[in-house]
Amino acid sequence: MIIVDTRLEERQKSNNPIKAGFIGAGVMARAILNLIEKNIPGIIVAAVYNRTPDKAKQIYGLSGIDHPKFVTSLQELDAAVASGIRAFTDDYRLLCESHQIDVLVDITGTVEFAAELLLYAFKNQKNIITFNAEIDSTLGPILSVYADKAGVIYSGSDGDQPGVTMNLYRFVKGLGLTPMLCGNVKGLHDPYRNPSTQEGFARQWGMGPEKATSFADGTKMNMEQACVANATGMKVAKRGMIGYEHRGHIDEMTSMYDFEQIRALGGIIEYAVGAQPGPGVFVFGATDDPLNKHHLKYYKLGEGPLYSFYTPYHLCIFEVPTSIARVVDFHDHVLKPLGAPVVEVIARAKTDLKAGMMLDGPGYYTVYGECENSDIVIKENLLPIGLADKVKLIKDLPKDKEITFDDIEYNPDNIVYKLYKEQKDYFRK
Repeated sequence: MIIVDTRLEERQKSNNPIKAGFIGAGVMARAILNLIEKNIPGIIVAAVYNRTPDKAKQIYGLSGIDHPKFVTSLQELDAAVASGIRAFTDDYRLLCESHQIDVLVDITGTVEFAAELLLYAFKNQKNIITFNAEIDSTLGPILSVYADKAGVIYSGSDGDQPGVTMNLYRFVKGLGLTPMLCGNVKGLHDPYRNPSTQEGFARQWGMGPEKATSFADGTKMNMEQACVANATGMKVAKRGMIGYEHRGHIDEMTSMYDFEQIRALGGIIEYAVGAQPGPGVFVFGATDDPLNKHHLKYYKLGEGPLYSFYTPYHLCIFEVPTSIARVVDFHDHVLKPLGAPVVEVIARAKTDLKAGMMLDGPGYYTVYGECENSDIVIKENLLPIGLADKVKLIKDLPKDKEITFDDIEYNPDNIVYKLYKEQKDYFRK
């Protein structure tokens, strides 16, 4: 942010703002748009796509921007943006095709639609920032290949816990230490929560009950940690991670892990329930250098072998402008898969399931997600939760049973399944 703020001030003074396009007009899109348009120099939200265009118009109005223009063609969109008029549309392809738009921000949380969007954006050489752990944990590695081939950036975002973790990971590496554990602090983890149990919480915060459920049942957290694993090469020590419950300070947890096991795995992703300060992220680093150990002890970080670093918050909407500037002006990925999948998020039965039922995907009634190392996922033919949406179960399965591809009836021509197969085949070369 220290470099980014200077660059954005320069853009503001030269009347050359970054022109962002938003995909989605939900609660988070509204909040980010409001923040940028009212408080952040050097960036504007030039255009918004939503399937229901009135929602896109509404979030502009709620931020004090009157009379945005509804556009139905590329020519209309480019003309509006060039003249400083905010635009909205029900055709996402226009934002992908527009040479006036510098970067897209995906705030949909979808998998199937986002896959179509991302491929079309890459085809049109468009940089894209995503708040979408759902698709990144499922298809991020192959989508990153497509982005690289197109010469564009496909990145996670600051503010989202994976992005905050990666910033801290890079900070720890910059100190000359080796990051050994990347963790996520949660206040609650109950895999059997569902939209009915979370309805009140969701209403309180203006979110969909399925979104609140994916937080409470751990699916979202597992997806976020899989994104971190694929960006760092870290693995899980066990299916679903260890997941200690600890009500003390995160610093006290450095002695709770088997250091030799962590080192043998090349580092692990983890989570803690109830640790303080929260809700944030933590990275435990290590060093073999005696002089470094001496000075870490002097600076009150303890005896080692693990040293604790943490960020006690993740501010979601407030950090998106930083990501926009990092991507557009510095060509810097906040989060990017290294290559082949390292960790995936598998689907497990949330309750006893009967043949003929339709799986309903993350955040609903039938499945929850847990991290597993990718080699085991492939070996056991396990079904990623990002693919467990609107597919028919063909076997009875007991509560907590892992779901495999053999347990479901699916359409291999569906874009998500096609990309997942392509991902497996591509990295088997």
